[in-house]
Amino acid sequence: MILSKYSMGIGDRFARQGVAQLTALVQAKALGVDIAPVWNKSNREHLIVHTHPDSVRAEADAAVKGLGWKGPYHVDADHIGLKTVDAFIPGSDFFTLDVADFTGQAAPEADIQGFVVRHRRYAATLKIPGIDRPLAISEQDIADIARKYLLAVREAGAIYRHVEAAKGRDRFITEVSIDETDKPQTPIELFFILAAIADQKIPAQTIAPKFTGRFNKGVDYVGDVAQFEKEFNEDLAVIAFAIREFGLPANLKLSVHSGSDKFSIYGPIAHALRTRGAGLHLKTAGTTWLEEVAGLATAGGDALKLAQEIYEKAYGRLEDLCKPYAAVIDIDRARLPEPKTIRGWSGSEYAAALRHDQKCRAYNRHFRQLLHVGFKVAAEMGPVYYQALEAHADVIGRLVTENLLEKHIKPVFVKG
Repeated sequence: MILSKYSMGIGDRFARQGVAQLTALVQAKALGVDIAPVWNKSNREHLIVHTHPDSVRAEADAAVKGLGWKGPYHVDADHIGLKTVDAFIPGSDFFTLDVADFTGQAAPEADIQGFVVRHRRYAATLKIPGIDRPLAISEQDIADIARKYLLAVREAGAIYRHVEAAKGRDRFITEVSIDETDKPQTPIELFFILAAIADQKIPAQTIAPKFTGRFNKGVDYVGDVAQFEKEFNEDLAVIAFAIREFGLPANLKLSVHSGSDKFSIYGPIAHALRTRGAGLHLKTAGTTWLEEVAGLATAGGDALKLAQEIYEKAYGRLEDLCKPYAAVIDIDRARLPEPKTIRGWSGSEYAAALRHDQKCRAYNRHFRQLLHVGFKVAAEMGPVYYQALEAHADVIGRLVTENLLEKHIKPVFVKG
């Protein structure tokens, strides 16, 4: 199974927007760009929303059938480990192996030294086409990298082999995720991580490193854009070189996690992809849920009251909702509107504060981030929330499609 050159992770918390999401990719195809949709949902999200991984397959299949989509599409077992993967195996054909928790834990010293011996030929000076300077590397550097990442990659190997035993070789796509670590990986670290992946015989088609800067949920990139662009281009060069050196899959590409709404780096990413002819997997999970809430607000009446209630409850449970996402949100409570203020807003005022339009003075990234992690509140509403989605499917669907196409697909994948 081969992943397309361009693919998008389109998470859908409540599994109601599959057609609206796929409509954006249909429209992209009409503009000359083929992008494979990858519906993704993590174990944590399933637990919060009380769904089963098979529901994601059902949603994807229904959307594909409904729109007559003829291109490839996939269902991602998102951020799984050995303890959580089994429930995802029947319905998934894309597995994001999350081994960030194992980084920094050292493998046995003998294994580390064995890794150094296997790859010591790269010590001294490593020249990678596309990087404008030789990379100085010592055997001690290789050992230090192995000490931090070797055990994690071995865990990825264990997960991969577990899935392979159940599904069969070449019947699924593998991504290795190391983005939720304490520090960004340097190009040299990425090179030796890929060496370890090859040693484990993991046919990874995407790799999700941690990039410089902050990739907070649902808001723009925070950091040095020029530095990000340099690292992104060097990572592309490292991947191209590692494919040849280690025999990794020829279509191996970068995956940008928490990639939704990172508007300030979309230009550099698009330029790099075109300059180098590289592929990309862009994950946009979470934004669909926010468009649902914006759509409810826009619909007015009882739907607006429901959106206001969701915020009011989220505001009252800020610490509880934010704790699992503390590393990927930055909320200043002083910048959050009071619930009583929200109760006085019109639907257009609520949507303006929530939807990510940086030219709009009403946009509030703190408000947006709280609602981003507040989907648990809607999940607890159960049928009330689902009935509202069905009652206002048209307005919500328009926002979902517009968000993916105009704010994400066109800036990254469509030539200007």
